[in-house]
Amino acid sequence: MNRLDLPPAPGSPDPGAGPEPEDHGAATPALRWLNLALHGLFFTLLAVLVLRGLVGGQLGGAGLALSLLLGAGYVLGAVVPRIRSDRGWALGWLGAVIALWAALVLLHPEFGYLAFPLYFVCLHLLTTRWAVAAVVGLTAVVVLAQAGTEGGLTTAKVLGPVAGLLVALLTAYGYAALYREGRERQQLIDDLVRTRGELAATQREAGRLAERQRLAAEIHDTLAQGLSSIVLLTRSAESALPADPATAAERIAEVGRTAAENLAEARSFVHALTPPALQGRTLSEALGRLAGRSGAAFHPDGDPYPLPVEVEVALLRLTQEALANAVRHAAAQRIAVTLSYLDNEVTLDVFDDGVGFDPHATARAADGPGGFGLHGMRERIAALGGRLTVESAPGEGTVVAVSLPLQGALPAPTGAAGPAGAR
Repeated sequence: MNRLDLPPAPGSPDPGAGPEPEDHGAATPALRWLNLALHGLFFTLLAVLVLRGLVGGQLGGAGLALSLLLGAGYVLGAVVPRIRSDRGWALGWLGAVIALWAALVLLHPEFGYLAFPLYFVCLHLLTTRWAVAAVVGLTAVVVLAQAGTEGGLTTAKVLGPVAGLLVALLTAYGYAALYREGRERQQLIDDLVRTRGELAATQREAGRLAERQRLAAEIHDTLAQGLSSIVLLTRSAESALPADPATAAERIAEVGRTAAENLAEARSFVHALTPPALQGRTLSEALGRLAGRSGAAFHPDGDPYPLPVEVEVALLRLTQEALANAVRHAAAQRIAVTLSYLDNEVTLDVFDDGVGFDPHATARAADGPGGFGLHGMRERIAALGGRLTVESAPGEGTVVAVSLPLQGALPAPTGAAGPAGAR
């Protein structure tokens, strides 16, 4: 440590090479009052000694002039910015103050009491080695001045200044320790505030990414599926014209219904409402209607019980995705959807006898343009604590199975659930 780390008090000089930095530790109430007390002590002692000298008649014109110059010089440390910002100016100011004080003490020894507050100024402005030398020098000036008083130099006249020196050193070190503790505490608070800000930023970023992923899944499961159906129906209508106008009209009507449903999905999606397929319907009814539109058989199993909205939406979206894949890609002749309400979980199976595929190869291609459906389904189910498995092989059809554990999250079923192997 180059010098005692005392904070600059209000009105005290700062010897730093640059402008005074913002220091939170010095702004604490205890340290502020200590600074004010030290500077107040100097001016109080100076005023008392001047008044005493004037009343007793011991203070002559030279002593009064030196006293006024000393007080004015001390005040300059507070009003001259250069002294507070430039170390050279600060040391020059300190030398001038000490010189005025030493001349005043040699002329009137009773002004030696001012050495005590000057100790702290030296301990603040100087490095530790020079500060100790300075306060010893101030003490020597006081002792030398006392030697010229009535009775000469006595043990009491030596012990008094030395005791003041020791008290000043101990006080200064305690003051410095208190200041460092306050500064370290403020640094800890600043680190905590910064860490909390970084954590909040991380949480916001995680929330943004999660919302982006949710939006991508919703768009894929609703608008993208609907637009794909519209494209297929439009091509079917075009191929039926002009040979089969009735079939073309039926396909065009289906296009209109699909577009209307997707418009409702889009509006619901914007307003974060329940999907239209679930409005006014139970999950079993919605899945049965969805399966019927794709030519699939729907088999409910067990006694239905209320499910959380997010679970119903996830099962509905997964069924949409699985049926769309079976119709568009698998060329399936038979498709079956089974929804089972068990004691502590709800399961959903979608089976088709289509061309099948290699699930491992599809998982490796999940980052590609065509792999988002299966990847999105897995993430949606995993977010609810469930499990999704896909069993398939080329030429052997496909089974998409989902299980969502609901123990402790839902009321008990109103009746006996179907057997666990009913799937």
